[in-house]
Amino acid sequence: MAWNEPGNQKDRDPWGGKNNGGNQGPPDLDEAIRKLQGQLGKIFGGKGGSGSGSGAGAGKLSGGLFSVILIVLVVGWALMGFYTVDQQERGVVLRLGKYLETVPPGLHWNPWGIDEVAKINVTKVRSHSSRGTMLTEDENIVEVNLSVQYVISDPKKFHLSVRDPELSLVHANDSALRHVVGSAEMHKVLTEGRELIAQDVQVRLQSYLNRYNTGLQVSKVNIENAQAPKEVQAAFDDVIRAREDEQRVKNEAEAYANGIIPVARGYAQRLREEANAYREEVTTRAEGEASRFLNLLAEYKKAPEVTRERLYLDAMQSVISNSSKILVDVEGGNNMMYLPLDKIVNTSSLSAAKGGNIGERQLEELTNQVVEKINERRSTTTRIREGR
Repeated sequence: MAWNEPGNQKDRDPWGGKNNGGNQGPPDLDEAIRKLQGQLGKIFGGKGGSGSGSGAGAGKLSGGLFSVILIVLVVGWALMGFYTVDQQERGVVLRLGKYLETVPPGLHWNPWGIDEVAKINVTKVRSHSSRGTMLTEDENIVEVNLSVQYVISDPKKFHLSVRDPELSLVHANDSALRHVVGSAEMHKVLTEGRELIAQDVQVRLQSYLNRYNTGLQVSKVNIENAQAPKEVQAAFDDVIRAREDEQRVKNEAEAYANGIIPVARGYAQRLREEANAYREEVTTRAEGEASRFLNLLAEYKKAPEVTRERLYLDAMQSVISNSSKILVDVEGGNNMMYLPLDKIVNTSSLSAAKGGNIGERQLEELTNQVVEKINERRSTTTRIREGR
C-alpha cells in the first residue's frame, strides 16, 4: 500500500523521518546530506552522528579523500614522465621552453608538463627532387632534374635553429644549382660535365645549410637528367651528335697515329742501322784496299817484272771468269781460236729441254774437255815459240 494513500500516512515519511503533527511538506534536504556524510565517514574511519559530531566526520572525510586523490595524481604524473627513444632517434629535451639536453636511445624520465621531448630520427635518409629551367654561362637554356639525399646530423639545430629546415634545404638547393649551372657551359651540363656539376652543387648546398644552422647533412647529389627545352631539342641533339662524331674521329686519328708512328720510327731506325753498316763496310773495304795496295807496292818495288806479270794474270782471270766467250791468240800466227761457251751452254740447255737431259756430271766432263783443249793449244803455242 502506498505511503501517501489516504488513511495510511502514519510513519510513511520516505526520508526516514516521522510525520510530526501531520506535516505534509517536502523532506528536509540538509538532513539527507548529513546522513550521507555520516555513512561516508563510517567507511573512511569516521563515526556518524548528529549535531557537531556530523561536522567533524565530514571534515575527516574531506581530508582523507583529498590525500588519496593527491597521491593518485602524483603517481599518475610520475608514470606519465617515462618515455622511450628508439635506436634510430634522438630526443631533444626542452624544460619550460628552453633547451636542456639531447638524450640518446633508451628509457628516460622527465617531469611531465614541465619538460617537452621531441623525438627526431637521425638515421633515415630523406630525399628531395627538383626540376628547373636555367641559363648557362654561354647563354643557353637547359632543363635539369636533380635529386638530393640528406640526413639529420644535429637534432638540436634541426629542431630549434630553423622554423622549417627542409624548406630551407629546398631554397638552398635551387640557389646552389642555379649558381653552378650558370657558371658552366651548355655542353658540359648536357654531356661529360654532369658529375662535376653534381659535386659542385653538393659542396655549395652543404655550405648554405651549415650557414643556416639547419642541422642537415647532404650525403649525395644526383643529376638525373639534363636536356635542352623541348622546342629546340632536335637542334641540340644534332649538336651533341656532331660533337660525339668529332670526338670519335679524334680517337680514331689518335689510334691511327699510335699505330703508324711506332712503325715509322722502327723503319727510320732500320735505315739508320743500314746506313751505319754500309758506312762501316765501305770504310773497312777502303782501308783493306789501301793496305793491300801498300803491301803490293812494297812487293812491286822488290820485283817489278814478276809483280807486273802477276797483276796481269790476276786481271785477266778476273775479266775472263765473267765472260761467256774465250779468244785464244796464237803467237806468230794469224789464226785465233774462238770458244763460244754461251752458245755451248744454250745448246746444252736446248737439248735438255728437248729430252736430251744433260746431268751435272756430263756438263762437268764437257767443261773439262774444253779446258784440256785450251791447255793443249796453249802448250803447242808455247813449244812453237820456244822452237823459234
